[in-house]
Amino acid sequence: MGFQSILFRESIDHAQCDRCGPPDCFRDLCLQQAIDAITAGFQEYSLAQFYCAPLNDLDSIAYRQEILRDLEEPVLMEALEEFSDQMRSMREVLGTANKLYYKRAIERRFLAAAGIYCDAVACLSQHLWVCELKSRGLVAFRSHLTNYLASAYFHDLKTEAEALETDLSNIQFSILIDGDAITVLSFNGERDYSEIVEATFDKFRRDIKNVRPVKAPPPGQMNHVDAQVLDRVALLFPDAFSALDEFCSNHDDYLDQTISRFDREIQFYIAYLAHVNKLRKAGLCFCYPELSEESKEIYAHDAFDIALVNRLTKEKVPIVTNNFSLSGPERILVVSGPNQGGKTTFARMFGQMHYLASLGCLVPGSEAHLFLYDKLFTHFEREEHIETLRGKLQDDLVRIRQILDRATPNSIVIMNEIFASTTLADALYLAKEIMARLTELGSLGVCVTFLDELATFSERTVSMVATVDELHPAVRTFKIERRPANGLAYALALAEKHRVTYDWLRKRARI
Repeated sequence: MGFQSILFRESIDHAQCDRCGPPDCFRDLCLQQAIDAITAGFQEYSLAQFYCAPLNDLDSIAYRQEILRDLEEPVLMEALEEFSDQMRSMREVLGTANKLYYKRAIERRFLAAAGIYCDAVACLSQHLWVCELKSRGLVAFRSHLTNYLASAYFHDLKTEAEALETDLSNIQFSILIDGDAITVLSFNGERDYSEIVEATFDKFRRDIKNVRPVKAPPPGQMNHVDAQVLDRVALLFPDAFSALDEFCSNHDDYLDQTISRFDREIQFYIAYLAHVNKLRKAGLCFCYPELSEESKEIYAHDAFDIALVNRLTKEKVPIVTNNFSLSGPERILVVSGPNQGGKTTFARMFGQMHYLASLGCLVPGSEAHLFLYDKLFTHFEREEHIETLRGKLQDDLVRIRQILDRATPNSIVIMNEIFASTTLADALYLAKEIMARLTELGSLGVCVTFLDELATFSERTVSMVATVDELHPAVRTFKIERRPANGLAYALALAEKHRVTYDWLRKRARI
């Protein structure tokens, strides 16, 4: 088969994408917020569904990464944006045609749209041959476009459209107005009376700044008088208008579906790169992650939450980036530390990076080596819903059981503050049971917890701590560092700051 899609190597993947909805992890990872920011200004293309269909093999991901690398060349990006603008203009012209009532006006707009389309694809083909393409997707599309332009159908479409544009533009006629009667005549070199009228009234012309502009009617719009005049013109020039009828009949479906699909799908890359470049200007790094289906030794440098950063950059708040790594038998990052210290943001960032990497996109960070998962599960705190008739603890248990039943050794599981609604002893017992299942399974994951004991659960767990300013323990740095859990040390420093330690309380009580 020839070229099918600029997003998918296999046509079956494209068909499956049409049925995709947002994965369950979208809510917890704030991915919908991120996608809304990425696709802002591209609503006409309905790109959201493309972000709901992660890829499941390395070659498909490499296919997209190659295209993104090509598109980082400004000349190519400009050519594709110009093509997109022309295709948008074509759709707008067709849209106005659908709002018209008179046949000849509709046909004229249809011809204009076809002309824009022919120019757009011909121009894009020229640009693609000038650019040095390396990606399989764009090289294949260039070949498709070349073959399409060489086809008899496109040759006829372009030739007929250009000839009709010339013939219709060259039509000249005269109108004789006598009272309420209008006569349409062949043009025989009569003088243009509009010039005489303008010259006569020129002496009455006022300052043009004070002249109220006349609002022109929409392109192609005409009333019943215009339509009847045009019908008489058609009687004077039957060949041109007959050719226009035939053109519209023969080419009513002129738009090549592969090119139309390309026009929509390429916006996935254009929108994402536009968002990335905006954040790069704010001093943030993005990279092409290395992915593995086998090695679970992963790392990332200078990573950040792509959903949160959209708000922070608007508010001009400094962005704090973080690193993480797992090597050898390590599988789970256990994140502890003070509240509001960036733990949840870190967990979201971990999930976002893996999800974006599975889409074939650049990920936030200066360098990343990630794992190509089969399923991504999240377990974040939920509000109680009366419809379920379950309390928080029961809901936590039901949801985590569903995750454990579906998770595989190639899954990623992200848990955030589970069992916060029960006693410390019960929470610790339940959390250890879950950690035992996950470590036995070998899944990668992040566990944000207030239970320091989980940080040293086994050789498969790694302790990471949300740090605070050493001199001012109440001040969060939002840096998550690899170090032993120190929740008690933080609590003691905070108690000392606010003078509520045992010694201070004794002094206050004067014991």
